[in-house]
Amino acid sequence: MPTRSKRRYTSRQRAEGAEETRARILAAARGLFSRKGIDATTIAQIAARAHVSVPTIYATLKSKTGILRELMREALFGPRYAKAVEVLAKSTDAVQSIALSAEIARAIYEGESAELSLLMNASAFSPELRKLQLEFEQIRLDLQRERIEQLFKHAKARKGLDRESARHVLWMLTSRDVYRMLVHESGWSPDRYQSWLSATLVRVLARETSA
Repeated sequence: MPTRSKRRYTSRQRAEGAEETRARILAAARGLFSRKGIDATTIAQIAARAHVSVPTIYATLKSKTGILRELMREALFGPRYAKAVEVLAKSTDAVQSIALSAEIARAIYEGESAELSLLMNASAFSPELRKLQLEFEQIRLDLQRERIEQLFKHAKARKGLDRESARHVLWMLTSRDVYRMLVHESGWSPDRYQSWLSATLVRVLARETSA
């Protein structure tokens, strides 16, 4: 029994050590990407700043692309997103779920702005960043599929819309560009953006109900 307890303790120590190492690598990379840009930053520089070896970085996050992907995943789909998804999961109404897509979009872009704004400004023309942004856009599109399916399943979709068109309208209206233009460039508050987007999504995608 003592041996088994010791093994569990050792395993927990290793897991905690690996997580701490991973966090140091990501923090170091975020700082360097934000200051130097993604393309100008090397794995060796990240390793030096994180106080780990280059092989440790490759073993932990595989590549510079792997590091950037994880930074983006944590920012876009982090605590804000998890909280919004929890609200969405409780919805049993197809139209309400479409409306709640505005809260999901806000959570994604607030997380991105808070965690990655300096990085994105420093790497605005990075092919690596653009490639991963497109990857995450596909993920976002896929995650919205169920909401559109439910809208059609319950005959709540606006007349004249097909599933693919509805999916792409939802994807477009909840895009980074719309958030950027309204919140960052036009000075809207996140609350105003969410309220407008929620009403717009319902108006554009859902069947009108008689008064």
